[in-house]
Amino acid sequence: MRKLLPFFLIAPVALAQQFWLQPTGFRVAAGAAVPVQLLVGDNFTGHAWPRPTRRVRRFVRYGPAGSADSTDLRPALLTDSLAPTLRCAAPGTHLLALTSQLAYLELPAAEFTAYLRAEGLGYALRQRDEAGEAATKPGREAYQRSAKALVLATSGPHLPSAGADTAFRRVLGLPLELVPEQNPYRLRPGAALTVRVLRYGQPVPGAQVQVWQLAPPAAKQTTTPSVVHFATLSNAQGRVLLRLVGAGPYLLAAVRMENAPPALTLAGAPIRPDWLSTWASLTFGGPAGNSAGR
Repeated sequence: MRKLLPFFLIAPVALAQQFWLQPTGFRVAAGAAVPVQLLVGDNFTGHAWPRPTRRVRRFVRYGPAGSADSTDLRPALLTDSLAPTLRCAAPGTHLLALTSQLAYLELPAAEFTAYLRAEGLGYALRQRDEAGEAATKPGREAYQRSAKALVLATSGPHLPSAGADTAFRRVLGLPLELVPEQNPYRLRPGAALTVRVLRYGQPVPGAQVQVWQLAPPAAKQTTTPSVVHFATLSNAQGRVLLRLVGAGPYLLAAVRMENAPPALTLAGAPIRPDWLSTWASLTFGGPAGNSAGR
């Protein structure tokens, strides 16, 4: 695995905002109603994603056993666009997955270059440098989002057997996704978690993965959680290695940028971006500090 980088080496520009799913709790009682926020922001601090009903392509929940237990969450989003309600009837780990419609933005050359550097998007940087565009050509970009979350539903002190709790590692074949190889809810504090970065199911080497962890307040005088942040690069097999030191929650994020296909449309009208980016995120709670359910 690549060496972890401290935050100050990769501090993002203000325009490079993350998108993630944040339920009111990552550990919930089986069958309980759980609102899920769709958030955009920085440093694990976000605000509601505007106009989600127009921008969501797909929003689904997979139960612990996978596709045999799934729910289309778009009707819930139409009922409440700020915090659609999720219900996890079966005990175990549930996977939420959202993919967005395309959107478009254009940035001045200097801002676009700073954004590419902050996100570690070396491919686009090199192409713009080699073409002499970095200082003069605006960045015209189409972008899409794919966000996932893991929610643990419990009924009693024990989880279902690990063999029947497999949705967490399900590969959805998204343009970009983060897939854990171990269930974070079944790990002990400090245990290793490996996460794969995949593009349409294939590993992405050298991808920058940013990691945020909400930790207990640093001082007794405040109730505001502190945020721990670092970044790492995926290895040749598209894997990153993490240590889950606390109960979290955690936010992992990655972005991939490539040359835009020649024919893209937005709301039925053709657009001509130079670049297509995909933003992926994964949120989950961490180890609970005991061995229940192992």
